[in-house]
Amino acid sequence: MELKQVIIAYKAGDIESQKWAQRCAKELEALNCKVLMGPSGYKDNPYPVFLSSASETIDLAIVLGGDGTILAAARQLAPEKIPILAVNVGGHLGFLTEPFELFRDTQQVWHRLQSDRYAMLQRMMLEARVCEGDRTSPQTTSDRFYCLNEMCIKPASIDRMPTAILELEVDGEVVDQYQGDGLLVATPTGSTCYTASANGPIIHPGMDAIAVTPICPLSLSSRPIVIPPGSIVNIWPLGDYELNTKLWTDSSLATSIWPGQWVSVKMANCMARFIVLRENYSFYQTLREKLQWAGTRIHFDNNHRVN
Repeated sequence: MELKQVIIAYKAGDIESQKWAQRCAKELEALNCKVLMGPSGYKDNPYPVFLSSASETIDLAIVLGGDGTILAAARQLAPEKIPILAVNVGGHLGFLTEPFELFRDTQQVWHRLQSDRYAMLQRMMLEARVCEGDRTSPQTTSDRFYCLNEMCIKPASIDRMPTAILELEVDGEVVDQYQGDGLLVATPTGSTCYTASANGPIIHPGMDAIAVTPICPLSLSSRPIVIPPGSIVNIWPLGDYELNTKLWTDSSLATSIWPGQWVSVKMANCMARFIVLRENYSFYQTLREKLQWAGTRIHFDNNHRVN
C-alpha cells in the first residue's frame, strides 16, 4: 500500500484520541504523506471536506475512536472504496476496531502497511431511499443513505412514545404488518448490535444476507426473518399523519418520512473495507469477549482438541 495521502479522523471531544491522531499525522508527514485530519462525532462530519479537498487518491483512512466513530467513517468512505484502519482509542466496546496494543508501535504499523503485511476484511453495506407514489411507478424523493449496521424505521416524538404500524414488503410481496416500536433491516455486521438486542439472529459477517427484525412487537408471533442479499425490502408506515416516523442509519437520524412515503432498502453496491492487523482474527472470539457470549455454564475437557 502506498501512503501518499491519508485521512485521520479522531473521536470528537476525546483528548487521547486527538493526541494519537496528531502523533500519526506527524509521523506520516515525515514519510512525505499528505494528511487530512479532523474530529468526527455527533456534531462533526469531516468527510465531505476531506473528499472535496483531496488532491489525489486517498490511500487510507485511519479512524481513532469507538464503534460509533467507525460506523460514521464507513458510511462516508465505503462508496469511495477507501480502506479503513479502525483503532479503539477513546471508545468503549470496540467491536469493529483493531486492538490498541497492535497500534501502539505506529512506526511498525506504517512499515507493515507499506509492505502489504495486513489482511483486508470486506463487510456488506445497505442502501436506503425514501420513495412516494404507487408501487408500480415509485418516485425517489431523497438521497441515498448508507449503513454498515442497520436501517431502522421507527417513530420519534418529543412528548410521547408513539407506536408504529409498518407493512413489510419483500421483492414486491407483502410479508406482514407489524405493530410495535419499529423495524430493523440489518447487515450481518449489524446483527450483533441493535438487532441482537431486539432478539434478532446473529449472522456471520462472511455471509451476505439481510435480517429484518421487529422491535418490541405487540404480537407473540412476530418473528425476525433472514432473506437473500439481493432482496429489495420496502417498508410502509401506516396510520402516521403527524410526521413521527423517521429513518435512522446506524442510530443516526437520516430523514423524516412524510405520510404517503415509504422506505426502500437493498444491498449497497459498495463494501466497507477494513484493514486487519491481527494475525488470528476470530469472529467467535469477538462474540465471546465483546458480547460476553458465555454458552454453557459447565465446560468439559475435550481431548481431541489441540490447544
